[in-house]
Amino acid sequence: MANSSQAKKRARQAVKRREHNVSLRSKLRTCIKSIRKVIESGDKTAAQQVFNSSIGTVDSIADKGIIHKNKAARYKSRLSSAIKVMA
Repeated sequence: MANSSQAKKRARQAVKRREHNVSLRSKLRTCIKSIRKVIESGDKTAAQQVFNSSIGTVDSIADKGIIHKNKAARYKSRLSSAIKVMA
């Protein structure tokens, strides 16, 4: 447990920052889930639209350091190739 006032403040800040990061990570997962759902439905144009609208979210979360930039690129690449494969 934190003993100094500075350590107590840092502990409070860490909790607040963690809650914020958790919410952003949840938002990311929701975006990816929505893209996968549309891909499974089979509508290529709708999948492309949802993909294009969600990519900004993925990039912004990677820019903030919530996930690694390569992980964001991997998500985008795999989802994009899944959309391209659609008939």
